Amino acid sequence: MSGTTSFDLVSYVGAIREKVDAALDEYLKPEGAPPETLHRAMRYSVFSGGKRIRPVFCLASTAACGGSHERAMPIACAIELIHTYSLIHDDLPCMDDDDMRRGRPTSHKVFGEAVAVLAGDALLTYAMEVIVNEGGRLLGPETALAVAADLTKAIGSGGMVAGQVKDMECENVEVDAATMEYIHRCKTGMLITASVRAGALVAGADGALMEKLTTYGRKLGLAFQIVDDILDEEGSFGDLKSGKGLDSEKGKATYPRVFGLEKSRAVAAGLVTEAKASIEGLGEGFAPLMALADFVAGRSS
Repeated sequence: MSGTTSFDLVSYVGAIREKVDAALDEYLKPEGAPPETLHRAMRYSVFSGGKRIRPVFCLASTAACGGSHERAMPIACAIELIHTYSLIHDDLPCMDDDDMRRGRPTSHKVFGEAVAVLAGDALLTYAMEVIVNEGGRLLGPETALAVAADLTKAIGSGGMVAGQVKDMECENVEVDAATMEYIHRCKTGMLITASVRAGALVAGADGALMEKLTTYGRKLGLAFQIVDDILDEEGSFGDLKSGKGLDSEKGKATYPRVFGLEKSRAVAAGLVTEAKASIEGLGEGFAPLMALADFVAGRSS
């Protein structure tokens, strides 16, 4: 996890990840709580080794805007629960049909398809419960409601779910650049954007700053998925996935498929540059977000 800034992103992300994992462990019911199979499945996927990048975006954004990690932690955890639900469902045989996730068998390979579906459902609904209860307690109902409204818009039929549907519809179909961008912005980009916005909402950022951070999130969210496409095409995920070029084999709509690898790299790099420009000059508090942009540009997993 390297970047071109001097900010120590590795230590920063590591410290946040520990805090997020501790909070998630506290929020989630133990494996022995009935029904035991469901809670084992929920914990299996949540604690599967993710980097917690979306919670990091949320917490970095709230700190940059003058808020505290402690007040934003329920929102950051809810975002990770939402992300995990989406991964469980994406991996199902009826969707992307992946057997491996983060170096170990996917949820449906371990618990069966029915439990995997229900574990994803439970994580999504519990995320809303965390926002309403814990977020409402720390932030007040008005702010918690604003965050919930923003997040649900990003993940519903106009956001992440829309991207997944269009992604499936475009398998083995020639797609144009506009369709390609729509899929990636919805399927991946909107939750990343919402993560950045959530942190700013928690901190009470004004309209001008919210606009800058929204631009930052939109640019980076799209860049993140383009780099994902590139890594898949190159087989750079190693044992985190089942093999090299799986998306191409499935006929998925990817940037390398539409533009080729070199053009895809150039598009991603340009988006990262634009993301950084949107928050440039806002002060030292934005150093983590600047470093996260460099990470997106240079990540290898």
